[in-house]
Amino acid sequence: MLRQFLSKLPRKSGKADSPELARSNSFTTEGSTPQPHRSNSLNSGSGRPCAPKRTSSAVFPASVVAGIEPLLPFKDVPSSERMNLFVSKVSLCCVTFDFTDPTKNLIEKDVKRQTLLELLDFLSGSVRFSEPAILAMCRMCAANLFRVFPPSYRSTASNGGENDDDEPMFDPAWPHLQIVYDLLLKFITSSSLDAKVAKKYIDHSFILRLLDLFDSEDPRERDCLKTILHRVYGKFMVHRPYIRKAISNIFYRFVFETERHNGIAELLEVFGSIISGFALPLKEEHKIFLWRVLIPLHKPKSLGVYFQQLSFCVTQFIEKEPKLCSTVIGGLLKYWPITNSQKELMFLGELEEILEAINMVEFQKVLVPLFWRIGYCINSFHFQVAERALFFWNNDQIVNLIAHNRHVILPIILPALEKNAQNHWNHAVLNLTINVRKMFMEMDDQLFMSCHTHFKEEEAKLSMLAEKRKEAWERLENAASRQPITGNTAVLVTPLATPMAY
Repeated sequence: MLRQFLSKLPRKSGKADSPELARSNSFTTEGSTPQPHRSNSLNSGSGRPCAPKRTSSAVFPASVVAGIEPLLPFKDVPSSERMNLFVSKVSLCCVTFDFTDPTKNLIEKDVKRQTLLELLDFLSGSVRFSEPAILAMCRMCAANLFRVFPPSYRSTASNGGENDDDEPMFDPAWPHLQIVYDLLLKFITSSSLDAKVAKKYIDHSFILRLLDLFDSEDPRERDCLKTILHRVYGKFMVHRPYIRKAISNIFYRFVFETERHNGIAELLEVFGSIISGFALPLKEEHKIFLWRVLIPLHKPKSLGVYFQQLSFCVTQFIEKEPKLCSTVIGGLLKYWPITNSQKELMFLGELEEILEAINMVEFQKVLVPLFWRIGYCINSFHFQVAERALFFWNNDQIVNLIAHNRHVILPIILPALEKNAQNHWNHAVLNLTINVRKMFMEMDDQLFMSCHTHFKEEEAKLSMLAEKRKEAWERLENAASRQPITGNTAVLVTPLATPMAY
């Protein structure tokens, strides 16, 4: 097998090849200038001296430099030929193998691995990339990295985050892929890489396929992609709007269509760094991203997987422009999780961070719907939700905001506090409720007593209405029980006091 693999390698010719032929290639990408196609023939060591030997384009791209043996070490060729050797070695690594079977093509895989490690060591030095070298690198990375994940590869993502504690799936090809990712990172971050030339090959198509890889279930691959995408964004300024748009489209598809994607946390982490670099005042495009993308990302069931990164992005926006606080709070109230207590705890935590940064004007815009929602949380039978809502009064900055607007807030919150004090089952929640009532009394005793009296009056009215309703139903039941049964007339049957034994 090794002999067959090596037979496909170009042999060193007896005389130097034309530099024009050395630059020939057939790899073109969107936005690049197509180059003339030349024959991919190489001289053979046997038979007629000039007899051409054709190599398979599937194994050797047309960008292989004729006359350079790819397995030669870099130290064995003159410095003037090392870039040609680099192109040949990179082209050799375009050959791909099946890593799902660990017993298959062992020698060939090892030859390729050693070549990749040699390229990685070569890039650690001072390298000036020619355009054919840039093209060959992009082609090699595309051949090795860009792939479609099989359906089984995404199976654990189909439960909307319910199996977050499951072990992650690891790609069997990772020891091989990791070197390719390291090569790509060194290549992009190299100070000698001319971005004006490289942008023709690291183009929109390349970036889009790179973003597709974020759906990998291997967390190691997503971590490498996160670093590489950040470097691409920093290096290629011309591609920045496209990268932001492409990431936004992934988020849209996740929120409004599939709710299945493995790389949302990593993409948000990259976007967090991007947001921190936004210039002030914020462009309208960025505010639209906050409202249409980041806030709806609170909706999916799998929020816990990426909540930390999402919260960081939102906080970055608020630090840039505090006027956005009321917009964000309005969005949180819109997507508030009524029946999911774990998500509710996340929302309350994020809400506290926002309230620490909000100014008085923005706070007054949202305080009525905000404290109606906090009141419902205080009355939650899930003790952690009720406890977390009451912890707001442990934050001095929030207490200061409440104190300045107590005339509006206390009438909203007091009924929730009184209901907890009367019948909440959890002792810790009960103690916190009593402490918050005491704080309101200390803020404004007269206002508290006025609200408390109003609450008692409302309670009496509700109790009276409930009693009247009960009496009305009893009269209806008595009247119905005295009516004769005729035909298919429906009969209201009073349930028995004790269950019937069967």
